[in-house]
Amino acid sequence: MLLLLLGIVFLHVAALVLLFVSTIVSVWTTGQSGSSGLWQNCTLTNGHYCVPASADEWIQAVQALMILSIIFSCLALFLFFCQLFTLQKGGRFFLTGAFQILASLFVMSGAIIYTVMSPEWALPTDSFGYCYILAWVAFPLALISGIIYVILRKRE
Repeated sequence: MLLLLLGIVFLHVAALVLLFVSTIVSVWTTGQSGSSGLWQNCTLTNGHYCVPASADEWIQAVQALMILSIIFSCLALFLFFCQLFTLQKGGRFFLTGAFQILASLFVMSGAIIYTVMSPEWALPTDSFGYCYILAWVAFPLALISGIIYVILRKRE
């Protein structure tokens, strides 16, 4: 049972780390002229400089959804440890699972919005960066851990 709990916590923390990295680092789109992300756009032409990301509503929605996914995932981890010590024998971790599933849905929604809206402003030669990929990898990890929490029963 201890190995199962450690595996679940490891899966949760892995998803949380991916969410943090994909949100903080600004390499969602990359190309020859520079990279852009949720918070800033960096260019390599005429030196290396970065400017804040655009104030469009869609990028603000992606920012908000990624931050919400981090908050809900952190709350889910905190709730898991609280429920681990307070939940009755045979009880399920419904609240923890619900928060983690919500975190996965938030990151999925943010990545979908970015996917749909980025061709409007990115150059045709640009490609998606590693933070964008990490966000998509964090989605199934968070969803799987949320489903595991819902299925998991507390044993003595």
